[in-house]
Amino acid sequence: MKRLYICDLDGTLLSPEQLVTEETVRLLNESIAKGAFFTFATARTAASAVKITEGININVPCILMNGVSVYDIARKKYVKNEYLPAEKSAAVAELLDSLGQSGFMYKISEDKLSCEYTTLDSPEIYEFYRRRKDRYDKPFAQIKSFSDSCTDEVMYFTMLDRYEKLDAVRKGAEKIGGLKYEFYRDIYSENVWYLEIFSDRASKYNGVKFLREYCGFEHITCFGDNLNDIPMFRASDVKLAVGNAKPELKELADEIILPNTENGVAVWLSENYI
Repeated sequence: MKRLYICDLDGTLLSPEQLVTEETVRLLNESIAKGAFFTFATARTAASAVKITEGININVPCILMNGVSVYDIARKKYVKNEYLPAEKSAAVAELLDSLGQSGFMYKISEDKLSCEYTTLDSPEIYEFYRRRKDRYDKPFAQIKSFSDSCTDEVMYFTMLDRYEKLDAVRKGAEKIGGLKYEFYRDIYSENVWYLEIFSDRASKYNGVKFLREYCGFEHITCFGDNLNDIPMFRASDVKLAVGNAKPELKELADEIILPNTENGVAVWLSENYI
């Protein structure tokens, strides 16, 4: 039986310092060398996710931006993208501009990612920008407004702010309709929330389903920690939550494994892969 092991990054595979530990790299590569198929599903883009995981011999395309894209690391090529319909991305851009909401708008053109922003008006959003630009050389560009720069190549909007501000954006997005969003607390900062808006055809569920069919997997085991992993859980045969996972995810899990601070994913795979 052809099996896939797929795992979330932040809070699951990554340490609290947003890194892959040497022990995780060693154990995962040992399992992969024995024949395990391993990849990840994340809200991150290729710019940071591929750099963070470069020590792991990942041998299956990965799921990015909560299922918006599927990316083949070895070929440096997107194999699946779910673009926002032009009228939907334009409506979201207008909503953000009308509310004065800062954030990031992602586009993919000819296998190249770009990320545009209007302002860096809070310490949290500046840190998001700085960390990804300095560590991963992510291609950022400042724009005058989201509406002026919006095109048919837009795939994804992400914002981080206080709950109350983002909840107003969420409500506006629901009125637009035909969109999907993830709204959850940042695991690294208690008072910061993320809101990510994308096509209603995109999700970790559909990303996992695509990999099952694209690669011919008969059985999928997934690992997660947060609420945006629920769709991935629903698409998998075996669902594992790390010890530090949200209570809601633990309730859906078949098993609770060691936390991310103890290399939980890599240890479980090392002990259970045959």
